[in-house]
Amino acid sequence: MRIKTVFFIYLLLLFSVRLSSQNTGAEIGIITDNDLYTSSKNDQYYTNGLELFYRYLSKKTKPNVLKKINEIHIGQYMYSPRTIYVNQEDMFDRPFAGYLFGEFGNTNFYKNQAVFKKYLQLGYVGPNSFAEKVQSKTHLLFHYPSFEQWDYQINNALAIQTYFMFSSPFLGSLNKERIDFQWQTEAKLGTIFTSLSTGFVTRIGIKKLMPLWDSNFHGASLSAVKSPMTNELYFYMAPSVNYQIYDVTIQGSLFNDNSPVTFNLIPVRFNAEAGLRYRKNNWNLSYAFVYRGKELKFYRTIGYFYGSIRLSYLFK
Repeated sequence: MRIKTVFFIYLLLLFSVRLSSQNTGAEIGIITDNDLYTSSKNDQYYTNGLELFYRYLSKKTKPNVLKKINEIHIGQYMYSPRTIYVNQEDMFDRPFAGYLFGEFGNTNFYKNQAVFKKYLQLGYVGPNSFAEKVQSKTHLLFHYPSFEQWDYQINNALAIQTYFMFSSPFLGSLNKERIDFQWQTEAKLGTIFTSLSTGFVTRIGIKKLMPLWDSNFHGASLSAVKSPMTNELYFYMAPSVNYQIYDVTIQGSLFNDNSPVTFNLIPVRFNAEAGLRYRKNNWNLSYAFVYRGKELKFYRTIGYFYGSIRLSYLFK
């Protein structure tokens, strides 16, 4: 019932923002992450994620900003161990955890192809995220075995989370109509995650690449003027180095140490993402294979991977 209430409030908020913004377009979509999108036998660590989002153009821009897009998200992430031993919490290789959040952010697209994104998330990690209930009902629906060890999950922690990303052109002499490079740096700061990541991103176009201020790569498909190009199809790769400072889903809350199962982080790890993105007129679709290096100090823990699917529709 609470999930339905939250969803109704979200839809109401989207409708009110749509009326008040008086912009020339909007985009609504879904992001679904799951380790089963890469393998039917792969079920570990970051086990499921779901986000609904709404984007709209902002009227407030600066002279050097070609486009500014605001967005609202509501989402839930779930985390679980790879191997479970009943009533032996010391054998878990990751804590159970859930994260439920609402998000507001915006992205600036600059004339020099630079991109700056920031957002604020508010929510909860712990039983207040309803992750146990959602996972139990989902597993029941698809006839998967249910986990009975959610009693060992990370305890409730209030989420006040920020995110910043800056991307700028890289290796300019190699950038062509069908390939380009950007250097991308991301920072997370808050009560849930604190980390820094940096690495390059390359797009390899099957068709001519759209400029980043019109491309769906950073969610820039919305435009106040009609673009001569409305179709995209390209591969991309994004390897990066990640420095982890804090992760409540592994270490427990900063403000208490009463979560039953916690671990210490591995500070530096390698991450990577590769995928295919497509746009046809008002539709955006993408699939990504995401790899995350070993994140915590435990002898049985390994790096992991999952798939991410995005689908959205543009309203003009």
